[in-house]
Amino acid sequence: MPPVLNAMTVDVEDYFHVSAFASVVKPAEWTTFESRVCQSTERLLDIFERADVRATFFVLGWVAERHPGLVRRIHRAGHEIASHSYDHGLVYDKRPDEFLADLRRAKVAIGDACGTDVQGYRAPSYSITERSLWALDVLAAEGYTYDSSIYPIRHDRYGIPTWPRHVHHVTRAGGGLWELPGSTVRQYGMNLPIGGGGYFRLLPYAWTRRGITRVNEVEGKPAIFYLHPWEVDPEQPRLRASALSRYRHYTNLHRTADRLVRLLRQFRFGTVTEVLAQTAAATPAGVPVGFGVTDSLPVV
Repeated sequence: MPPVLNAMTVDVEDYFHVSAFASVVKPAEWTTFESRVCQSTERLLDIFERADVRATFFVLGWVAERHPGLVRRIHRAGHEIASHSYDHGLVYDKRPDEFLADLRRAKVAIGDACGTDVQGYRAPSYSITERSLWALDVLAAEGYTYDSSIYPIRHDRYGIPTWPRHVHHVTRAGGGLWELPGSTVRQYGMNLPIGGGGYFRLLPYAWTRRGITRVNEVEGKPAIFYLHPWEVDPEQPRLRASALSRYRHYTNLHRTADRLVRLLRQFRFGTVTEVLAQTAAATPAGVPVGFGVTDSLPVV
């Protein structure tokens, strides 16, 4: 059998959009900062082209409105386009009607930029948590086919540690959709993150490599990997924020690109849609691949 295909995903946002800087950079001030999202995304596109990898790009609607050419460039290169919200606001800080308005605004902005229909969503900072699971109902009712907004870990800003660890189909009152949780390994009685982002930069490369190997070869499941364009931009401006936020954001930016190139050589990666097709093909007829989400869920 060929190696498991993993999902390579990119959250297309600028360095000043990140939730860690929300207390020092207000949305009304975004246009006053130097935008670097185009050049850093181009660097990722070049890396993917050399590796012959197609990824899913979760694009911020705000970025799509101001840089439609970038979204078209991503789309023309054969990558999948999905939504990362419009304004990068945390889902659990929104009312359902505010979330719906943001969702629709982002879809229009992204669609206008590249002419594609948006089928997937990832919340800013994995902010679909136990108190915002209602967002899955909204996504399903709006016709989204997949979501990747839940990280089954304990974290100070996000996470549902009891959430199932692997790709699965969720049935909600609003309908059904696929969920692709951030990847973890089960160790010491808890889920430990291996899915990319800050964990890819802050922890030794071997941690990610061993984790994906375990998920692929021992558990026979795809890993869901993510990163941001600003993570391959070590020259980005430094913003004044808390010591913890600065540590999480700036540490090892100079190493991300080389680590990514290495990762793409060692594992198979593709788009979310390709991974979902692989999951469906690997599921014997009559075997359930999903469940209904109500209150608590077991760790699987």
